[in-house]
Amino acid sequence: MPYPEPFIAPMRAELTRLGIEELRTPAAVDAAVRDTGGTLLIVVNSVCGCAAGKARPGLVLALAHAVRPTRIATVFAGADLDATGRARRYFEGYPPSSPSMGLLRDGRLLWMLERRDIENRGPEEIAALLTAAFDAHCGPAPAS
Repeated sequence: MPYPEPFIAPMRAELTRLGIEELRTPAAVDAAVRDTGGTLLIVVNSVCGCAAGKARPGLVLALAHAVRPTRIATVFAGADLDATGRARRYFEGYPPSSPSMGLLRDGRLLWMLERRDIENRGPEEIAALLTAAFDAHCGPAPAS
């Protein structure tokens, strides 16, 4: 059973007010993956404390970095169940976790930040992990 929308609306807004796009259906997830020319960061948002106190604040800090993904989108675990399930299909090789963040290019997972990587770090450390991933993967696509 999904969380009631009034309960999670403020948690959604923490990301959407920054211009992060919500993907509320499997079709929206697939379209974002298919139609992004460059890198796509998909954030699996959550009601848990480590999302509120660590993951979302860490992402906010990382967004100040000069190098960023081409597109940043979010699904909400516990609310947009089908969209979250579809996003997790792109995180091949990783068990479902929330919060989490996956960086993709051309539908291929380049980098993953799992809950276990988040729960024992502060926002600044999470931002450092994100910005290192942005630096490593968000430049021009490698030549084939």
